[in-house]
Amino acid sequence: MKNQSLINALNECVAACNNCASACLAEDDVRMMARCIQTDIVCAEICSATAKVVTFESSVSKEMVDLCRKICGECAAECEKHDMEHCRYCAEICRKCEEACGAYAA
Repeated sequence: MKNQSLINALNECVAACNNCASACLAEDDVRMMARCIQTDIVCAEICSATAKVVTFESSVSKEMVDLCRKICGECAAECEKHDMEHCRYCAEICRKCEEACGAYAA
């Protein structure tokens, strides 16, 4: 399938962001993690929608991928502020997805 590596990166990012948001909710100081949780949820939703749009090679695929690249960068930057393993992993996966989106746009 065309764009399969991008779709895989997007779906992996959805899973990592959902996992991170869930793990953040279990932290002792959930209020401190609020921005991270919010960013994780938004990133997961954008990545999920982008994977669907790219699958259909829609006329808005490029714009969706550009938006996705942006939110993945924002989510990675937020997760990098925290020392929890789930945040570090999420940041790593978001950076990979950001790169995959950039490669698509190039």
